[in-house]
This record gives sequence, C-alpha cells and structure tokens, in this order.
Amino acid sequence: MTSVADGGHEAAVQPATGALPGLVEPWFAVAEYRARLGRLQDAMAERGLDAVVLFQPESVTWLTGFFTRGYGSFNFVVVPRAGEPRSFLRNVEEYYFGRTSVFPEREHWTDGDEPVAVGAGLIARSLGPADRLGIELGAWPLSAARHATLRQALGPREVVDCSPLTAALRQIKSPAEIAMMRRAARAAESGTAALVAAAAPGVSERELAASASAAMVRAGSDLPGPGVLSSGPGALHLHGSYTDRALQPGDTVQYEPIACVRHYHARFMRPIKVAPATAEDEDRAAQLAGIQDEALAAVAPGVPASVPDRIYRTRLAETGLAPTYPMKTFYGVGLLLPPSGGEGPEATPDAVWAFAPGMTFHSYMIVGGFGMSETLAVTADGIERLTRFPRRLLHAGEVIAP
Repeated sequence: MTSVADGGHEAAVQPATGALPGLVEPWFAVAEYRARLGRLQDAMAERGLDAVVLFQPESVTWLTGFFTRGYGSFNFVVVPRAGEPRSFLRNVEEYYFGRTSVFPEREHWTDGDEPVAVGAGLIARSLGPADRLGIELGAWPLSAARHATLRQALGPREVVDCSPLTAALRQIKSPAEIAMMRRAARAAESGTAALVAAAAPGVSERELAASASAAMVRAGSDLPGPGVLSSGPGALHLHGSYTDRALQPGDTVQYEPIACVRHYHARFMRPIKVAPATAEDEDRAAQLAGIQDEALAAVAPGVPASVPDRIYRTRLAETGLAPTYPMKTFYGVGLLLPPSGGEGPEATPDAVWAFAPGMTFHSYMIVGGFGMSETLAVTADGIERLTRFPRRLLHAGEVIAP
C-alpha cells in the first residue's frame, strides 16, 4: 500500500467560457467540488455521521472529480465530517487521479494485494472507536463478499446506509452540470437525425446503429451509444438491441439515443416509420405528443410527482391508447457510469416525492412501439426541455437538421 498526500495537479482550473474540459481534467471549477463537499458534510452533521465511505463510482466522481475508465476497480473515498476526503485506488490509476481529482490525498493498492483488506485498514484508521460510519451499501462495486470483509475488519461499530443521502445530493444539479446535459442533448439529436436519414427498406439495424453512433461521437458524446434500437416486432418491447435484421416497409423503428458529455446524459424517444405510414400512425404520434405536453406543463417546484404521472395515465386511458399503463413516467438522469442506467427518483402512482429546482429527468411513455420522451430540467417556475427534436412521427429517409 502506498500513501500519497501531495497536491499540485495541473488541471484543477475552470475551463474558458464555452470550452469543454477534457476527460482527464476536472470537469468543473474547484469551487464547485468544494461546495459539494460542504453540502455532504453538512448533511453528515445533521445525521450524526462522523465519516462516510463512498463506493458508487458516480458518487466518487461527483465529489472529488476523480474519473478513470477503470472505475470498476476497487476504488472508494473516505469523507470525514470536517476536513478533506481521502481516496483509495489501484496504483495504475494514479495518472488519472492526479489529473482529475481536486482533493489530493490518496492511498493505493497494488496487484497482488488483498484490496478490500487494505482498504478496510484505511477506513479503520480514519475513525475513532465510537465514530458513527455511513457506507453506500447500495453501490454496485460493494459486493456482499466485500461488505462482509469490511464489516469484519471494522469491528462492532455502528454502520448505516448513506446511499439515500448521497443520491439525494446528486439529484440537485448545478448550472454547470445541466450545461453538460444540454451538450449531451445536442449529441443525441445528431444521432437520431443520422439514423432517420439512413433508414430505408433493406437497411439493417446494424447499419442504423453505426450511423447514429458515428454522429453522436462526432457531436461530442463520450460514448457511442447507439442506445435502444429495434424494429418490426422488436419495436413493441423495451430495451431492444440492434441486430442484422433488415427494415421492411411498414416497420416501426424504436430508437432512444444514449448520448453523454463527461458522462452527463440526455436521451429522448420519437416514433420512426418506414413507409408507408398511415393516418392512424400520424394520429397516434400526435396524441402521444399532446399527452406529454400536458403532463410536462404540470411540472414545477413543489408539485408532487403523482400529479403529472396521473395526467399521463388518465389521458392514455381516455384516448384509448393504453387503458392501463404499467411503467414509470419519470426517472432521474444525470451523471451515469455504466452499468447505471438512471438515478432516482422515479414517478409511479405511489410516488410521494415532489419536484425541486435542479432535478433532471427522462420522462417517457411508449405505446405499441411508439415512444415519446424528453430529458428535462426543473427550473424555478417550471421546466427546461433539454432535448428539442421535432415532436412528431418521423419518416425513414427524411433529413432533419439537428
């Protein structure tokens, strides 16, 4: 194990106005990271927590700036109630830590170590005998086996789940975070425009995926996507993946671009039809757009999530498009590192939370293969639609300026 506490990384500066920071420099100003640390430590004090350990990769990156493609390695950060956090990471990630983390203190594990046991030592040394510890027990890197090893090493101290705490803090986005999501929205729109233009009878789903992915990367997406993509019978079901299937006349293409900029996500859905499209197709798409417009118009700070959710379900039933609707209608999006596909909260008929400024969501409905959705940010008096693609039935082969 190696302990390092020197500072002086060269990239902890705010980029010029309008410039996009690289993946190997802090994505936001140092002051923003310090403000996040202050919010977390205030919340810890309110809950009587002396320290927390963050295992969820998004939490680590959100708090410290540290990002590496190797986030699936055993990494975590220990946050005291006062003072700066201390990170624990694999030694081969030192370059990326030095370039991206705004808090310099860290310790390393090396291949051949037992990283969980070594990490447990760091956690134990950070605590007093009576300290109350919060751990992100919902974090996917913290397997049951790793948790058991940690608990044994930490002894009979009180440990509570701090996952809801960190998730709630991350739900409220700063203006700089929302700006990243706007960039992601433009990349998603570029991917959809390329896919629609490439679609035609005989073209394979794989070719559509290649067209969309190339366009999103060129437009600034960190990941190529393409996202959810299926056609024909597959369009009737969620979460389809592209295959070698060739488009047929009359097919519906279900597409949801997954674009992200500095891993801040934006996504949307539109129905796409391979000619011929019927009047019924056009009407269904128009009705879905109208229902969504009505639901989103109800979103504002303090409004219970159940209010727009009820509008979705009631109007779908009244129009006969979906007498019953089994899916959620909103879920949080923002900083997402695979395998994470979304962040809380979600809107269902039983939701008890309310909208607040700075929350960001993907709001969607899909009926008979026709999806209509937007990524939005809650503002002081309503919403900003971050995705702005034409809200109608799209036709294979048409050219749409993103």
